[in-house]
Amino acid sequence: GNRIQEHLGGYLPFTLDLTANGVQAGDSCLLAVFTDNSDDKSYPPGKRQYTLDFAYHGGIYRDVWMIAKSPVAITDAIDSQAVGGGGVFVHFDKISEKSAQVYVNTEVQNDDARSESVTVETTLTDADGKVIKRSSGKLSLKPGEKKSIRQQMEVKNPTLWSPDTPYLYRVQSRIKKGNKSIDGGITRVGIRLAEFRGKDGFWLNGKPFGQLVGANRHQDFAYVGNALPNSQQWRDAKRLRDAGCTIIRVAHYPQDPAFMDACDELGLFVIVATPGWQYWNKDPKFEELVHQNTREMIRRDRNHPSVLMWEPILNETRYPLDFALKALEITKEEYPYPGRPVAAADVHSAGVKEHYDVVYGWPGDDEKEDKPEQCIFTREFGENVDDWYAHNNNNRASRSWGERPLLVQAMSLAKSYDEMYRTTGLFIGGAQWHPFDHQRGYHPDPYWGGIYDAFRQKKYAYEVFRSQSPASLQHPLAECGPMIFIAHEMSQFSDKDVVVFTNCDSVRLSIYDGTKTWTKPVVHAKGHMPNAPVIFENVWDFWEARGYSYTQKNWQKVNMVAEGIIDGKVVCTQKKMPSRRSTKLRLYVDTQKVNLIADGSDFIVVVAEVTDDSGNVRRLAKDNIVFTVEGEGEIIGDATIGANPRAGEFGSAPVLIRSTRKAGKINVKARVQFEGTQAPTATEIELESVPAEFPFCYEEQTYEIQRTTPSTLNATPVKGSSEGKVQLTEEERQRVLDEVERQQTEFGTEK
Repeated sequence: GNRIQEHLGGYLPFTLDLTANGVQAGDSCLLAVFTDNSDDKSYPPGKRQYTLDFAYHGGIYRDVWMIAKSPVAITDAIDSQAVGGGGVFVHFDKISEKSAQVYVNTEVQNDDARSESVTVETTLTDADGKVIKRSSGKLSLKPGEKKSIRQQMEVKNPTLWSPDTPYLYRVQSRIKKGNKSIDGGITRVGIRLAEFRGKDGFWLNGKPFGQLVGANRHQDFAYVGNALPNSQQWRDAKRLRDAGCTIIRVAHYPQDPAFMDACDELGLFVIVATPGWQYWNKDPKFEELVHQNTREMIRRDRNHPSVLMWEPILNETRYPLDFALKALEITKEEYPYPGRPVAAADVHSAGVKEHYDVVYGWPGDDEKEDKPEQCIFTREFGENVDDWYAHNNNNRASRSWGERPLLVQAMSLAKSYDEMYRTTGLFIGGAQWHPFDHQRGYHPDPYWGGIYDAFRQKKYAYEVFRSQSPASLQHPLAECGPMIFIAHEMSQFSDKDVVVFTNCDSVRLSIYDGTKTWTKPVVHAKGHMPNAPVIFENVWDFWEARGYSYTQKNWQKVNMVAEGIIDGKVVCTQKKMPSRRSTKLRLYVDTQKVNLIADGSDFIVVVAEVTDDSGNVRRLAKDNIVFTVEGEGEIIGDATIGANPRAGEFGSAPVLIRSTRKAGKINVKARVQFEGTQAPTATEIELESVPAEFPFCYEEQTYEIQRTTPSTLNATPVKGSSEGKVQLTEEERQRVLDEVERQQTEFGTEK
């Protein structure tokens, strides 16, 4: 085999021209790709895995496309290497509710051996496919030449994109030779005007938006690491929008294009970050690669209406002033038009406060800020560690720890959330660290601060976020409307106080079939979170409840009902009862209304819950659950990683079900591992995968060998490509951890 290309970095796309390497249509060709995620300080992020707060997972974990195109075709935005150009670049000007100017720049290249004349036809359609405007222009191209054409269209009464109304238009590009289309593509765009007005805050489409509050996101999932299929990228975005997030900071690298597409569809603003975390290499080549990554991420993501800010610097890193200034300059070079996404960086870093559009700071910084035109955003809130070595933190709680820690986490996070609103106009919001539990390199514990666990099971903290969405919100895709949640399990270990999260005006709580009733208002105080948690003190008494069950033999009366009230009317209700004896299992599928695709890599989460006869989840149950699958699906993982059987936590046990490449029915069964006369009864559920949209480029025999052959990789530690030995002495290990702690403390003391 001939080595034909090398690419450094695992977060941005690159292309390989097979034709230029002698492969012709119809040839039989084996393309082998070697991927190496060993520690390597020569390119970003550069940080060694064992000192890293996330994980470098190996392998090819995003889409690989086989593209056949005409010799005369639209260029690839990254491959073209055109500053502020290449591919299709759509931008807007003079945006209002009455009209908007749309500009489409299209670059075309002629790889033919002769000159060609083509027509570039650009059509703007609405979400239903109705043609809004059409423009065409001619290009004459010499052999090997590429040229750009700029086309302008006006849209009357545009539907403006926003988090609540994420309306997407489509730009259809066609390259025509005569009457024949020889190349083309579709670019989805949203028309919107974002303005950072300093002391007047963030404005969207000519109106004050209020606080931007959301979360950071690593592309990490239980068992599979970074290898999320496109459907799970979309599901993750929906989970975040369901929680009421309006902004996501993708940490600390550009993420899958499928996630960006989902943010466009769901109405999530995005801060796109160049790869980097607490590491600077003085070698000029490293800096050059950082800047190249920044250019490539802008070229890839510039057409997404969700992109609000670029983060062109390295997270929590001390870098030179000239680097910061060059990074800022690149954002302007690559997006040289009105309405460009702004650049953001840490206020503590060189050159940022003096030159950047938005600075990362903390609540209270706005009160002492001397630049009234510069907005402040908290890149990571919700971290209250005792120190950056131990990481003890009441904002972090594993679901396995149960009700009390989950409630403490939720209330602590509510306090941090509240801080995002105790500010002046300069301070525009923040992003929680981090909504999903995940693995990391430099600490023995996983990160447990998520509002979801690593399988995307909700914690109480999710309800804190969800309760901040307005009850009046009507979103086309996300969970919305009035909600109420009782953060209490009515167990023998539950607190006397009952906490309720809601977005209503008041809450009526009743217990024992209404024998006792309390009503409290929901506090909507200015300068605070929209909807404060409602606490009912001294409501629950296990011994009182026991009196109904044991003495009166009337256990059905032991219940708790919370009613959300708006304008004097009950608009939402939740009823809870103590779980009794574990009697059966129940399965549910977390599809997020997205089908399982039969492509051999898509997967969904199926959750087994231990319940009593009435269907109440037995939160204290810790049964090991055994899963079996029949049909066109298979379980990801086995007993060696604790995947199957799976230990129950907080009354449930998840399993990942992956599709095969044949669409069809999948039957999932669950039972407790140690069966007996009194064990909860087994259960099953049926689901179905749907055919994949695109054909695959693979040989069936090779696929079957890879799918069924166990890994034989040598697990012996090996040397990284540039970092020397992997195994450290205790002294060396402590030294590097001390350095990480120092950096975390320096940048994260006010999280």
